[in-house]
Amino acid sequence: MIRAYNQTDKEKLLEIFKLNTPKFFDKKETEDFKKYLGQNGETYLTILQDDEIVGGTGYYVNEMDKSGRITWIFFDPNYSGKGLGRKTVEYCLKLLGKDERVEKFIVTTSQYANSFFEKFGYRTTRIEKNYWEKGLDLYEMEMPNK
Repeated sequence: MIRAYNQTDKEKLLEIFKLNTPKFFDKKETEDFKKYLGQNGETYLTILQDDEIVGGTGYYVNEMDKSGRITWIFFDPNYSGKGLGRKTVEYCLKLLGKDERVEKFIVTTSQYANSFFEKFGYRTTRIEKNYWEKGLDLYEMEMPNK
């Protein structure tokens, strides 16, 4: 189930975030994620499986470049490969795709998740080596809003 984030989800999401560090996120990003939840909680989603929080993702519209963006997507590693990521991205794309301001979709990720986003039609527009930390590269990816 995908539902709106509420503040009582924060501690569990932080636990899951830490399970994805350092493979997918740099340890320093924990504070950035906390800040994001505080400022953008209204567009963050909590993902549940059997009434248990197993992940989350954010989404927002960047009016400057007319993009819809998916951000801070992660799951408990024990739930990897169960289709939750696909369902979550499809859900966000559907929400963002309805917004008249959105002409394209953008995601920033790493070399560990770029192939996942390619399955939806995203194409890499920029790579920056060691962006997040040494060995964790930035992949900026984009696709049009059809």
